Amino acid sequence: MKKIFLIALAALTVMPAGAKDKDKKKEADKDSLIFTTIIEHPVTSIKNQNSSGTCWAYSSLAFLESEAIKKHPEMKDDIDLCESFLISKTYVDRADKHVRTHGDASFSQGGSFEDALYCMEHYGLIPEGIMPYPITNYGDSLFNFGSLFPPMEAYLKSIAPKGAKKILHKGWKQALQGMLDGYFGTCPTEFEYKGKRYTPQSFVKEYLTLDPNDYVSLTSYTHHPYYSTFALEIEDNWRWASSYNLPLDEFMRVMYEAVQNGWTFAWGADVSEEGFSRRNGKNKSVAMVPDTKFKAGVGSDQARWTGEKGSDKVEIVSANAEKKITPEMRQEAYDNWETTDDHGMLIYGLAKDQYGKEYFMMKNSWGESGPFKGFWYVSQPYVAYKTMNIVINKNAVPADIRKKLGF
Repeated sequence: MKKIFLIALAALTVMPAGAKDKDKKKEADKDSLIFTTIIEHPVTSIKNQNSSGTCWAYSSLAFLESEAIKKHPEMKDDIDLCESFLISKTYVDRADKHVRTHGDASFSQGGSFEDALYCMEHYGLIPEGIMPYPITNYGDSLFNFGSLFPPMEAYLKSIAPKGAKKILHKGWKQALQGMLDGYFGTCPTEFEYKGKRYTPQSFVKEYLTLDPNDYVSLTSYTHHPYYSTFALEIEDNWRWASSYNLPLDEFMRVMYEAVQNGWTFAWGADVSEEGFSRRNGKNKSVAMVPDTKFKAGVGSDQARWTGEKGSDKVEIVSANAEKKITPEMRQEAYDNWETTDDHGMLIYGLAKDQYGKEYFMMKNSWGESGPFKGFWYVSQPYVAYKTMNIVINKNAVPADIRKKLGF
């Protein structure tokens, strides 16, 4: 009898705690965002860049795939462009720029949307499956540059060491290409696809029917005149490609109206902000700019009197509230290296949450992860604040803005 009473007492003791946990979960769930699609455009399947810094290749090709689908809707289920071809061609070009500038232009895994446009124009593109998938030390077919990139970096340092008076090895490009061929396979000069023979260049012109001259890069910063062009001063813009500079309201208008009118665009942005939520739990795979206020930190006089803990440094003002972004905020973040050239993605649609706030729909290249299986929702304040540049079909730009830019 005594044992039964103790068990019952233990149950009574546990139940309130369990009820409390349920209440906490309800409280957390009530702010979870639920999305309804407003408009979306066809995209190809989610890819996984795995352990490589090649988001620029995945996002650029995702964009060009969507461009091809817009022209040829029948391609939707089978178009898949080859990242290996684009990466191999780009890294040789980047190494050449590195050597020509005596090592001052960086050689790294990153790149820009311009690399895909340049490759399409000068070397062409090929479909996936023509080149073999890389076989990594882990025995899978996903990119892992842990063993590919360090040897190439070391080799280039030996070719163009600081203080060298001349290049030490005239055949260095062929040797570097050999390293890339050993990992990706040799880039084809001709191949068969769907019963027809193509070169990489004829594949672009005859099958994809894409024209690299149809695309422009747009940005919005105050340190250059609006409606002019300038080369974004970022490490991965090693080709020194120019972007058209727009006032922020017109920059946002281009993006919003483009999606409304049936277009997608390649989106380069900073994804290191806390609001870009990779974490498990509520609202993962959502990017926002939370409206926050700072509390006193450890050791402050305010903390000494109020008893606030150091862990409570930031408080969200409202679960769905975001900062209002101004050109000055955007410029300051860029100048202070708070907005950096982190990641390339694809914007392909618009959605709204249960509160009526609108978001851009984004395709990522981190595999089918998160609650939306590799897709994300990005708030308009986040896009206004953290977009580095976009590449878009110039016909998607509103006519009055095209006139101001002169194309």
